[in-house]
Amino acid sequence: MKTILITGADSYIGTSFEKWVSKWPDEYSVDTIDMRCSEWKEISFRGYDVILHVAAIVHVKENDVNQYFRVNRDLAIEVARKAKAEGVRQFIFFSTMGVYGSNVSYVDEKTMPNPVTPYARSKLEAENMLLNMEDEFFKVAVLRPPLVYGKNCKGNYQRLTRLAKNLPLFPSVINERSMIYIDNLSEFVRLLINCGIGGLFFPQNKDYVNTTTIAKLIAKAHGRRLRVTKIFNPGVILGLKFSETFRKVFGSYVYAKGMPGGPNTEVNGQICNYETVSFPESIRLTEE
Repeated sequence: MKTILITGADSYIGTSFEKWVSKWPDEYSVDTIDMRCSEWKEISFRGYDVILHVAAIVHVKENDVNQYFRVNRDLAIEVARKAKAEGVRQFIFFSTMGVYGSNVSYVDEKTMPNPVTPYARSKLEAENMLLNMEDEFFKVAVLRPPLVYGKNCKGNYQRLTRLAKNLPLFPSVINERSMIYIDNLSEFVRLLINCGIGGLFFPQNKDYVNTTTIAKLIAKAHGRRLRVTKIFNPGVILGLKFSETFRKVFGSYVYAKGMPGGPNTEVNGQICNYETVSFPESIRLTEE
């Protein structure tokens, strides 16, 4: 049995993963601790095989930018040092596709990180420090997932949901996005834990998706037919040049298909197949 400690209570990814692996009660034992107070320092990590570190902050007040680094970097390092000292064999850290910045549309293994936000910079600094801690007895796995979506998930996906549910017309855009459904991400993490390895991984759904297609599927899940038009495309093109929000919704942003941890790539000598449902079905489950 794999014993797993999730460091960070009430996170979407952490609670979703715990629910996912509850289907195998004889194979996984999961505990969770809250990291918002210092009491976690008194809890022993001995006996755990894996630390799944999901404690993080995404948004803080403009006058407290340093909090990104205190939580997303410094806390992660402190937890990892404690885990290594107390015999934990694997540490899994969630980073972000945002480490590549917003002015790139296609990311492969040669693409250099270029974070522009304090959130992304704090995550990348944590990555580098954590990977330097790895040795043959302590494996560090860093995940840079693209947009994560699923039922009750907050973030950029919700912006698209609001548009698809309320706009009478939607722009007909040609773009491609890498995304990952929360159950697919949870399954990838489960397979990674089974392997017990470290490295840098880029999990994503099997196929790229188009923003207009997503919007139509969301509208369909709510019983409405979304009409699309190219009449707004000049405005969309202009918005892509000047608006971060437009780039997040209508821009292209994909991982190359063969990157480590991608669908149907090899992980520890085995083909990594973690897509649990089709993309249309994942949208229906998210919106139901």
